[in-house]
Amino acid sequence: MKSEIITIGDELLIGQIINTNQAYIAEQLNAIGVRVDRMTTVGDDMTAILEAFEAAWKHVDVVIVTGGLGPTHDDITKKAVCTFFDSDLAPNEEIKLHIQELLKRWNRQWSALSEEQTLFPQKAQLVPNPVGTAGGILFEEDGKFFYVLPGVPQEMKEMIDKSIVPFLATHVKNSVIRHLTLRTSGISESLLANQLGDLDELLQGAKLAFLPSPTGVRLRITVHGNDEIAVERLLSEVEQRIRAHVQKYIYGTNLEELEETIGNLLTSRKLTLAVSESCTGGLVADKITDVSGSSNYFQQGLVTYSNPSKVDVLGVPSLLIEQHGAVSKEVAEAMAAGIRRIAHTDIGLSTTGIAGPTGATSTKPLGLVWVGYSDAETTFATRYQFGGDRRRVKERAAQAALELLRRRLLKIE
Repeated sequence: MKSEIITIGDELLIGQIINTNQAYIAEQLNAIGVRVDRMTTVGDDMTAILEAFEAAWKHVDVVIVTGGLGPTHDDITKKAVCTFFDSDLAPNEEIKLHIQELLKRWNRQWSALSEEQTLFPQKAQLVPNPVGTAGGILFEEDGKFFYVLPGVPQEMKEMIDKSIVPFLATHVKNSVIRHLTLRTSGISESLLANQLGDLDELLQGAKLAFLPSPTGVRLRITVHGNDEIAVERLLSEVEQRIRAHVQKYIYGTNLEELEETIGNLLTSRKLTLAVSESCTGGLVADKITDVSGSSNYFQQGLVTYSNPSKVDVLGVPSLLIEQHGAVSKEVAEAMAAGIRRIAHTDIGLSTTGIAGPTGATSTKPLGLVWVGYSDAETTFATRYQFGGDRRRVKERAAQAALELLRRRLLKIE
């Protein structure tokens, strides 16, 4: 079963609102074996909307439209779908009772706009909207389904989850789609591809997408077939073959973030952590504390940005800074040891670098970062050279610090 997602609204085309509806709908459809063939976005223009409807209805089995079901003058999707399916609008008593109940709950009065919302295509079926006033629309013809939903994400998600996905799941036959994403850090897309080698031999019918970002590369495996057991088996086999090639770079799966992996490792080992940051400005601590329960292992984070703060707070010898500079192996090591000492933790982590666009010298270029590590057995620092603007350098440095910590905890070289 093939589908197309159409999102409507000028605000999407001008970038005023990020189009999250497409991603959510596509994820839910894929989970039940409905393949998304295309995504289309059009503005609040009747001609453009009707052209998009016609193109989609010719080529797919399921069309899901969001946006433009409100009661204001620029909400024209309801009129467009009535034109497309040659259906008149008429008051719908079920919708009216629902809106009256919502308005009572919200302590609002009935209005002309409320009355407008009760109008519904006579040839369509109603898709209940538990949390909003705009009823969803379903036209069904020749085993094909055309849905029109509100653009408000909360309302759309309720209708997708409670009505549309359960309904479509009963109509999907001999189609199973499974995805698995392996999340990597510390290796580029090109090096990953080289390490994986012959992809045809590796995948054997599955698909693999490389999804790079400033902080790592995601490897998304997709298997599409007719038999669920066979699909799951191939997915597992491909995962294991990929892991055999690049296991040390893989820190998690699907939505798991590196800081979650770090939290699990620290918790299982009953270790505590403190962080002293310069160039990352607290970003490492922010990532770590994004994880619920991080107070069990994260004790303290300091942004020691100036040289005096490194000396006065962390106890970094001023002579080290004079001889080597604040951005140096020696100072990164002293920062990591200093925060571990004053926080009384098992591990100290530090960052110091030149995020730019100023501050570089002939021997210390923009993007130079040192990450320091200290525990009861050893203290060391690792040098990194990052590209990109100031924010990009900070993000990459924070990720590098967490990746260094992960590898140290797992004893990976």
